[in-house]
Amino acid sequence: MRLRKKWWARPELEEAKNVVTNPSEFKGRWSEAFGDSNPVHLELGCGRGKFISEKAAANPGINHVAIDLKDEVLIYALRKVNEAEVPNVRLIPMNISFIGDVFDKDEISKIYINFCNPWPKERHKKRRLTHTSFLKIYKTFLKPNSEIWFKTDDVGLFEESQEYFKESGFTLEYLTYDLHNDEFKENIMTEYEAKFTSLGMKTMFLIARLNS
Repeated sequence: MRLRKKWWARPELEEAKNVVTNPSEFKGRWSEAFGDSNPVHLELGCGRGKFISEKAAANPGINHVAIDLKDEVLIYALRKVNEAEVPNVRLIPMNISFIGDVFDKDEISKIYINFCNPWPKERHKKRRLTHTSFLKIYKTFLKPNSEIWFKTDDVGLFEESQEYFKESGFTLEYLTYDLHNDEFKENIMTEYEAKFTSLGMKTMFLIARLNS
């Protein structure tokens, strides 16, 4: 469904202290953006912010950066983060293709990728956030032995992503085709996940660890 343009969203985002509209300026010094040296976790494609606000609330000793392209979506993430009163979140409105310009070596300790676009057509697969072309970029700023947590409801994307991770020097530490009927206890649902789980959708999930 196409989002209706919300002209008021960008001014509200720009006025918020926890939104970073010039993220490349913090490359190599995200500790300054947060005012401490806590580990930084990154969510690529945060949607309306349910996941990142709950994750940050449950982990106050970890800083969280969440990225999404659409102002019309990110504005709701901002409001959700503010309602949760979590000071350890920074939101970035940007195209994830430019993520390599934002973080420096060893600056990120974990990445979350939740229900990204599966891009099923062969000519579009390089746009997948789990594709080897993106994993190569993530490796430039991930700490050794860091993890990527990946959730999807698309079987093709899930199975091909397993190969992307292996080809890119990651080890699959955990893998399930039915997360909600699994023993994994640390899951936090996204808005999308909660809606479609209630309709019988199965969520696939893996943890990939970067080999040091």
